[in-house]
Amino acid sequence: MATQTTPAPNKLIVGNNPALPLSLDTQMPESNTGGALVWFRRDLRAFDHAALHHALRAGGPVHCAFVFDQPILQGLPRDDRRVAFIHASLAELAAELEDLGGHLLVLHDDARTAIPALAERLGAAAVYANEDYDPAAIARDENVAGALRTAGRELKLYKDQVIFAKDEVLSQAGKPLSVFTPYKKAWLRRLEAEPSALAPWQVEPYKAAFAPGRSKLPALADIGFAGAATAGAGMSGGAALFDAFQSHLADYGTARDFPAQPGTSRLSVHLRFGTVSVRHLARTVQQLAARGQAGDGGSVWLSELIWREFYQMILYFNPHMVQSSFKPAYDKVQWETGAEADEMFAAWCAGRTGFPLVDAAMLQLNRTGFMHNRLRMVTASFLCKDLGIDWRRGEAYFALKLDDYELASNNGGWQWAASSGCDAQPFFRIFNPVTQSERFDGDGEFIRAFLPQLGGLAKKQIHAPWLHGGVAGYPAPLVDHAEARQKTLERFEVVKK
Repeated sequence: MATQTTPAPNKLIVGNNPALPLSLDTQMPESNTGGALVWFRRDLRAFDHAALHHALRAGGPVHCAFVFDQPILQGLPRDDRRVAFIHASLAELAAELEDLGGHLLVLHDDARTAIPALAERLGAAAVYANEDYDPAAIARDENVAGALRTAGRELKLYKDQVIFAKDEVLSQAGKPLSVFTPYKKAWLRRLEAEPSALAPWQVEPYKAAFAPGRSKLPALADIGFAGAATAGAGMSGGAALFDAFQSHLADYGTARDFPAQPGTSRLSVHLRFGTVSVRHLARTVQQLAARGQAGDGGSVWLSELIWREFYQMILYFNPHMVQSSFKPAYDKVQWETGAEADEMFAAWCAGRTGFPLVDAAMLQLNRTGFMHNRLRMVTASFLCKDLGIDWRRGEAYFALKLDDYELASNNGGWQWAASSGCDAQPFFRIFNPVTQSERFDGDGEFIRAFLPQLGGLAKKQIHAPWLHGGVAGYPAPLVDHAEARQKTLERFEVVKK
């Protein structure tokens, strides 16, 4: 696999955005010989790629395209890190496709109209893409499929971002499972019966079917964004992280809970944008386990991959979760509103709650685009259970800030914390932010990294500085946790009626 991170010179931009220097009509290859168009979305790699494999095997010429989808990009900040990550990943993808004999056409447009138009211009008989299970993506794909069908073409979708999708893991009664442990057991049983689910979709053996050509990425400024090149993006970035993670995979089961330790893989953003193959990840863990090199951590990490697929399945069968509680009774909960609630929410967003672990976690998110998973649970619980603020507000903030934002996992995690989701934390189990801090950042190392003004406190003081006279410049706690806990228990009484 090539590891170049810059596009070759003289590559071609296509699209109808007037900000771009070249136009679709004058610069597209003159081809009307059939073949296929592979539409890259959240699968930015040139290996083990289901749609690309099937298109190449069907015969050429095979063109490849990516759309900076205007409806998705609208409303994002100009310096959105995710757009920069995609841009850098596309540069590497374009270079890899050229090494294989192909090219990448990059558009800045509305995919619902741009993909059918591009397929017509190329004379492609079919568009190949990998499935996306978000409700908005499903609606988009139905729109594209309809336009292609009207023109006598076809949209062919393949499973790629998960190992088992939609209705492939069900209860013995053939129903979707809503509790994780039975789902995980059924998932593992299916994998044992169908080990070929981890087999890679080969690309290189069929590379002769690529349509030759040149490709070029627009600059970020050409699509309305700014930002520096993203280090560690693309296929090479994902591969490097996974290689490094394997050396401490065995310790993952315990190390993953401590945010000051490098105990996690940090692959979530690569899973989100498909610069790694989930099949390759799971297959490698299996191989390490067979050699006795995965320890307990291997099975725990595989469980995290299964959690991701569980949430994808849940959202697919329950699209109402985008705006509502999985458990309808929880929509009766009356969250705090008004000016005071808005001020508390703003303090939570800014990392000014007065609870050091919560604040350090929010500062990590705001500054880096990443938040440790343990801290996602702590901060979400704090917003819902200590401040009494609607989980949807927190979910939307994470959606704006997380580099690895994925609707299914973000929604599932927030509804877990708010007790409104499937297999959720019971509402009467409420994280104590001080206890969590003492347990998972005992020495205060993570807190000190983001709140240096607390650096002078001893490790026994740093978790609740207000109990030790406070620190100038650091806020007092927004709430008393014991009082907030009691108020939460009263708030959730409505779900029992």
